[in-house]
Amino acid sequence: MKCLVTGAAGFIGSNLTDRLLREGHSVLALDNFSTGFRDTIQSALNHPAFDLREVDLLEPGDWSDAMAGVDAVFHLAANADVRFGLNHPRRDLEQNTLATFNVLEAMREHGVRRIAFSSTGSIYGEPTIFPTPENAPFPIQTSLYGASKLACEGLIQAYCEGYGFQGTIYRFVSILGERYSHGHVFDFYRALKQDPTVLRVLGNGKQRKSYLYVQDCIEAILKGLRDQPGISIYNLGTDEYVEVNDSIRVICEFMGLTPHLDYAGGERGWVGDSPFIFLDCAHIRSTGWKPRLSIREAVVRTLEFFESNPWVFERK
Repeated sequence: MKCLVTGAAGFIGSNLTDRLLREGHSVLALDNFSTGFRDTIQSALNHPAFDLREVDLLEPGDWSDAMAGVDAVFHLAANADVRFGLNHPRRDLEQNTLATFNVLEAMREHGVRRIAFSSTGSIYGEPTIFPTPENAPFPIQTSLYGASKLACEGLIQAYCEGYGFQGTIYRFVSILGERYSHGHVFDFYRALKQDPTVLRVLGNGKQRKSYLYVQDCIEAILKGLRDQPGISIYNLGTDEYVEVNDSIRVICEFMGLTPHLDYAGGERGWVGDSPFIFLDCAHIRSTGWKPRLSIREAVVRTLEFFESNPWVFERK
């Protein structure tokens, strides 16, 4: 199978690329390296079935021809900066929604019909049902990131209905593991490396979150991929959640530290930070998929990656 992966140099995209190559598929990678790293695709660059194009998805004239002959698109490229979304509101619209429209149009032009899309549990805003199922009441959006991803979902669904596309949408919890370079585990570890005596925590530390190990995420993506017209939507997560304080405890134990915790206070770390994220993953489990690692194990795997790959912090 010839696969096109957008955001292939990113955290999830690079791990997915390696998996596809190991399974014997060819991969055409598109990335603008705004957040991805060449280090993450070093092994892929030496693979004969891998081809990289450094492009901007907002400029389809520079890359839309890459769709020719593609069997499946894995669209992972996005602006994932939820926390500072209000500081640059146009970025989510452009890099998430408009970029997705350009991908869909390039697919239509070249007769490509299968797409897997990385959405987010943030589209549920602050739900009232836990664990939250895919058919939860339509939520009020609380972040520009979530709103832009929901708009992407709408476009993909409409293309599936209108043009016979085969679409699979994955609503992720936060993903952890090797090559992770964005989020609170990254921020806490870096802060403690700089000053092991104190750790500043946004909110009250009681925010409840669910996480998923990156290899379990990729396994689910491949398990749920559609091979017939229409749309499928899957929540991806584990059947557990933890407080931010629990994550801090694991990080401090791993590093052998007992810092003073300086809380900013309040239920939310920032506008759009949901105080409780816990998704119902019965649908993806019905395919036979289940996560191998617990949240604690995923955090430890991430920390082990940091210990052996300090370049992640040098690049940031």
